[in-house]
Amino acid sequence: QVQLVESGGGLVQAGGSLRLSCLASVSIDNINAMGWYRQAPGKQRELVAVIPSGGSTNYADSVKGRFTISRDNAKNTVYLQMNSLKPEDTAIYYCYANTARFRYWGQGTQVTVSS
Repeated sequence: QVQLVESGGGLVQAGGSLRLSCLASVSIDNINAMGWYRQAPGKQRELVAVIPSGGSTNYADSVKGRFTISRDNAKNTVYLQMNSLKPEDTAIYYCYANTARFRYWGQGTQVTVSS
């Protein structure tokens, strides 16, 4: 069982920055991949960024060059640095973790970008 707790969401003006954190209840050393999805009102959940335990990161086209995902295994935490935020980035952001058998989800954190 893996519990994930997100933090760092909030209200920001367009062009601003936020850093989301996702703290896992277990060591993330052996978690295959972690990442972030988001879901805006009336839209499907979409993948934002993923960071495998080894290998390169991957981003949605809409956030490339603006968002950066990173992981600190010593702190069991994954981060999403979001710069140059746009109103269309407004959504609930969910952290996830893939183990060999299951995908675990956090409860989500709201990000609202005002124009």
